[in-house]
Amino acid sequence: MKLKLDENFDVRLVLDLEKEGFDADTVIGERLAGSPDEAIYDACRAAGRTLVTLDLDFSNPMRFSPSDSEGIVVVRPPKAVLSSIRATLWSVLSQLKTGLVKGKLWIVEAGRIREHDPEDVAN
Repeated sequence: MKLKLDENFDVRLVLDLEKEGFDADTVIGERLAGSPDEAIYDACRAAGRTLVTLDLDFSNPMRFSPSDSEGIVVVRPPKAVLSSIRATLWSVLSQLKTGLVKGKLWIVEAGRIREHDPEDVAN
């Protein structure tokens, strides 16, 4: 599975994710740091990568359609420190490895995924 960590993630997590079998890169590594959210979203779509972010702006499916992407994962740790961010993300790695996030928005809290599936929205 291909992931792109937003600039609000510590780049040290890339090596940890690669050890878990992910193909991970970063917004910083692609020189997109400071870019508008739309540019980051578009870069993820173009590269076929799931965006992993702490940025709540990406939790708006009307602005950033998950159905047009490999998925968006918004991580909501109890504390904004590396250990808490890592623990929250790692609590759902097994589900992330399944690839079921494609086309969906996941809000990840410790041990819990709240999922927005555009197909489940009533007309």
